Amino acid sequence: MARWQGKKVAVLYGGLSTERDVSLRTGKACADALVSKGYDVALLDVDRELPARLREAQVDVAFNALHGRWGEDGCVQGLLEAMGIPYTGSGVLASAMGMDKVVAKAMFRSLGLAVIDYRVFPAARAAAIGPADLPFGIPCVVKPSGEGSSVGVHLVKDAAKLAEACRDAATFKGEVIVERYVKGSEVNVAVLEGNALGAIEIVPANEFYDYAAKYTAGTTRYFYPARIPDAHRVRVMEAAEVAHRGLGCAGVTRVDFIIAPDGTPYILEINTLPGMTGTSLVPKIAAGLGIAFPDLCERILDGAALKA
Repeated sequence: MARWQGKKVAVLYGGLSTERDVSLRTGKACADALVSKGYDVALLDVDRELPARLREAQVDVAFNALHGRWGEDGCVQGLLEAMGIPYTGSGVLASAMGMDKVVAKAMFRSLGLAVIDYRVFPAARAAAIGPADLPFGIPCVVKPSGEGSSVGVHLVKDAAKLAEACRDAATFKGEVIVERYVKGSEVNVAVLEGNALGAIEIVPANEFYDYAAKYTAGTTRYFYPARIPDAHRVRVMEAAEVAHRGLGCAGVTRVDFIIAPDGTPYILEINTLPGMTGTSLVPKIAAGLGIAFPDLCERILDGAALKA
């Protein structure tokens, strides 16, 4: 019998972040998968009353299917630690570091990973950011430091549009990050309990893999395994494992890269609670290895624990 069979499993989904809609889809898919494996599942749409609802449901373990702020950034993890409820995914510190792109980039550099040149600006300065502030110039990528799922991210190819992109990014959580634009293959790696499962290549219909491309079926092509030389694949999978372990992550993560023509895997970010929807990449990678979605969810659940 699997570890949590016969126990009450709460799938935490929805939540209060800008990624609520995606989390609703992730949570429903994971809950259905666990039910198909015989688990006693309660779907809990996370709100400010979560502690009372967890007690009322007499939850034994939490399957965290939240995305974004309050669910992926260590907040809910800290609550579950305080309540003594084991949970899936990374702990408080790894979740917080992974969600804050400024902190994550500093960690990646300290781990020896290749990081694209970037500058960080206070949100209050967004409207005044100009090309002269960027040693790498235009084109560039603008993003908020505290959001996921490409929320508030812009590819800027015209200097006249830089300030507008920065102002929009500043409406979201965190500081404004401006990165040098690197043209290359967009490759994501799934890592489960420290071991890379595989690398998938993303080719969006448009030039940029934005929110719509991520979550609208048919707008993006995926290639698994990624269409890159074997040496590049080995290098990017090793880099993903370094990032996962270096930040102290647990469960499943998805690590996003741009692979330059010379094979350099530039790390973009690590997602400590990656999407598990019909268009999500981790399930696609697992399926390429012959791991069915319900089995993947069960493996993630098996790893639930208290980390503090």
